[in-house]
Amino acid sequence: MSFVDEAQLHVKAGDGGAGMVSFRREPYITKGGPDGGDGGRGGDVWLVADNNVASLLGFRDHPHRRATDGKHGLSKQKHGGRGGDLVVRVPVGTSVRSLEGTVLADLTQAGDRWMAAEGGRGGRGNSRFLTNARRAPAFAEQAEKGEEHWFNVELKLLADVALVGFPNAGKSTLISRISAAKPKIADYPFTTLEPHLGVVRFGREGDETEFVVADIPGLVEGAAEGKGLGHKFLRHIERARALVLLLDLASVEGRSPGDQLAVLLDELGRYRPELLERPRLVVGSKSDTETDADADAAIGMDLRISAVTGEGLPALLRRLVEVVTANRAEEAEAAGGRSQIVIHRPLPEGVQVTRSDDGSWVVQGRAALRAVALSDLTDDEAIDYVQARIRNLGVERALVRAGVHEGDLIHLGQLTFTYHRDDGGLDAAAAAGLDQDRRGRSSRKGRR
Repeated sequence: MSFVDEAQLHVKAGDGGAGMVSFRREPYITKGGPDGGDGGRGGDVWLVADNNVASLLGFRDHPHRRATDGKHGLSKQKHGGRGGDLVVRVPVGTSVRSLEGTVLADLTQAGDRWMAAEGGRGGRGNSRFLTNARRAPAFAEQAEKGEEHWFNVELKLLADVALVGFPNAGKSTLISRISAAKPKIADYPFTTLEPHLGVVRFGREGDETEFVVADIPGLVEGAAEGKGLGHKFLRHIERARALVLLLDLASVEGRSPGDQLAVLLDELGRYRPELLERPRLVVGSKSDTETDADADAAIGMDLRISAVTGEGLPALLRRLVEVVTANRAEEAEAAGGRSQIVIHRPLPEGVQVTRSDDGSWVVQGRAALRAVALSDLTDDEAIDYVQARIRNLGVERALVRAGVHEGDLIHLGQLTFTYHRDDGGLDAAAAAGLDQDRRGRSSRKGRR
């Protein structure tokens, strides 16, 4: 099938470039100081709604999308280049969910953009750590990894009017008569296996009203529970401004028009109760084969049409123009002419502390992890910098609020230390990976 409305997407933002450890060495300048440059930022991954993309077919067999990495810093304070952003174009009406089902973004208008994965920041070179007390820093910052996620993406068609009815009720024939859409038409049920959109123009030349009609594949009883791929079809009705319930007056499969209407309304109500509040027209199709007007009145039928002979089509289009125009005016008035920005996934800030199964504590937070992402944690000056930085970030306060006790093991990125209240909360002597001499010196510095 060329139309795909469900897929999975894997995005990987670019990694940042590492900072450079370098010292200026030129003739007659033997101690020129640090001159390592910063690494470049990794590229972001953006999803952009595009009218020129019709379905999610491009993600079915190739779900992976990756931005480029940033370049490493160089000597002479040359910064690495930034990684290029990746723009992934998706159909208008695409909804993005996490694997747990949380809605993260809803791209309902052409040009809507959403950052699916943020690129990693570049590491700072050793020239960034130069201070009056630290004249020759021999360490730099490692880069952040770019974000990596799996998403479920689904397409919900955006249409002004949705044609809803049983299989073989005449929906495809109708949309082919009132628009330029050319769906497959045959005299057997389930001819339409995928939704079709058609653009309808009605009115006097120069004062025409244009609206979009969706031909939804036929529903069967039990569609709200997924029978007959019901959920896949019903999803495309959710955003329609108005519904046309098309009843087969030829009594398809032995069902009378009244029975068809009852089943359709029941399925719509069980799937989304708010669909029953949507403006709708009850239309009898194939009027050239049925003439029982009394039955029409009994079930509240609005119109009778024949897509084959054209009977009733002008009246149907006039009614649809009235409904769509009124609905658009209400939406414009509700919006007040102002665009609304919805933040689906706010980025966590600050420091977060969680308890591991083994009883140790894990400190999370972008700034805190960045503070320990240094190239050389065996350097005394690097340890001093880390101690001061994580204190300033409030890591100790967060640990106390979380309930840490004396002697508990703390994990912060690649740094592991033991909590000591009398030592200001952080014991650098327990930092993993340090040799014994380094541990002794770091511990004494931490107790000043």
